[in-house]
Amino acid sequence: MAQQITTQSVIELDDAWGAHNYHPLPVVIAEAEGAWVTDVEGRRYLDFLSGYSALNFGHRHPALIAAAHEQLDRLTLTSRAFHNDRFGAFCRDLAALTGTEMVLTMNTGAEAVESAIKVARKWAYEVKGVAFDSAEIIVATNNFHGRTTTIVSFSDDPAAHDNYGPFTPGFITVPYGDAQAVRDAMGPNTAAVLMEPIQGEAGVVVPPEGFWSDVRQACDENNVLLVADEIQSGLARTGKLFALDHENVRADLYTLGKALGGGIIPVSAVVGRRDVLGVLKPGQHGSTFGGYPVAAAVGHAVVDLLSTGEFQERATELGHHLHKRLGELIGQGVAEVRGRGLWAGVDIDPAAKTGREVSMALRDQGVLCKETHERTLRMAPPLVITADEIDHAVDALAAALDA
Repeated sequence: MAQQITTQSVIELDDAWGAHNYHPLPVVIAEAEGAWVTDVEGRRYLDFLSGYSALNFGHRHPALIAAAHEQLDRLTLTSRAFHNDRFGAFCRDLAALTGTEMVLTMNTGAEAVESAIKVARKWAYEVKGVAFDSAEIIVATNNFHGRTTTIVSFSDDPAAHDNYGPFTPGFITVPYGDAQAVRDAMGPNTAAVLMEPIQGEAGVVVPPEGFWSDVRQACDENNVLLVADEIQSGLARTGKLFALDHENVRADLYTLGKALGGGIIPVSAVVGRRDVLGVLKPGQHGSTFGGYPVAAAVGHAVVDLLSTGEFQERATELGHHLHKRLGELIGQGVAEVRGRGLWAGVDIDPAAKTGREVSMALRDQGVLCKETHERTLRMAPPLVITADEIDHAVDALAAALDA
């Protein structure tokens, strides 16, 4: 007789056999639809995290599931050793959507960032004329771009950085949001500025108004590439296609991921100027699964959803409602609320509870969220959420703070 699956039995199995590189809430999700998930014991929860923005279109969006099923019945993988009938159209339409000229497909967000770093350095040597092995990239404090060895080389988060050296050189860190510090750090060897338009892992931190316009100007004046990491902030999360669009600023390269795979498979890309991505020649960079047929099919369906503008409008309208309701809790267990669109960092008052304690209390109220940096809740509900569901989540947060 098969053993009954319970929350406890699954957690014990995970703990026994899985590496302990995460500290998940004790919830075991078995099914999902839209903005709701159901655990192995039949309890339903409102998802207020969306897989860190990988589920912008909710769980199992019908158009995305249909695209995946259709492609699975035709062709799954060719590798880039051959052409396939999905790749080119996906790249063309993603470039059209993003207003860019060329697409480099990868799989994970970290791969997209690594690719952008390689491209920026190669461009610096071959186009800008920087001396070999001396290119520098300017990054920000409290950044999060992934967890590869090179990326954690310029992280200042001890949990991500410590005990993984020796580290990759060539990065200069400046305070996030300080445009003058970015300008002062630039020199003849500067290849690029790589930053998140809004910092997600740091707690949904929005830079001062005008910061990106000033950085763009400094890049133009010094022949430096602007690389925007829109893996969490992009693809309608903030009410625009890119968070950078709120300042009417264009990057030379954008890194995309998470929502580009529709919450179904990992799909990432670097999109940008042809003269920059064009420094890559055959054999110089690649990925067996980058742009494979299933990824192209799902990614293309995501592009189709975004091309209508519906999700950007929903994130704008419902984002106003979310931030208004969260603002009502300031002074009632909440110290500060930051963010844009359907994305919020909620700082819990130190006199109240820790972020973990509030996350657990929210779970008991039927809402799933997760803390970052001890006292901040990162809220990113699916863009298919309704105003009533937002009210339900904020009311649950108020109750969790009072519990």
